[in-house]
Amino acid sequence: METGDSTSQKDAGEKQKQYKIPGVPLAAYREMAAHLRQVRGVEVGLIPQHSKNFDYNQSQIAGLWIQSDSDMEPAELQRLEQILAYYGDRFGAWEICGQEGNR
Repeated sequence: METGDSTSQKDAGEKQKQYKIPGVPLAAYREMAAHLRQVRGVEVGLIPQHSKNFDYNQSQIAGLWIQSDSDMEPAELQRLEQILAYYGDRFGAWEICGQEGNR
């Protein structure tokens, strides 16, 4: 499983957001991450679930973080937004669960 400490992976000029869609299975988050990694200037990682109680309806993953260059090409930014919209339509509305600005 791919996870990462978001603060250790950030470079100057990059911004990071954390997203989740409650109840989405691990396999779907992995598919989303693989799809998003195809966008130039984007890094993605999975956020592990930290719940102490097992809930069958809860995902094994708390969400994903997306780190993008602040000077991303407009076409790449549009592609990123299209991918997020696709999975949002498929699984439900995205929730932003954390955000870090430029360093």
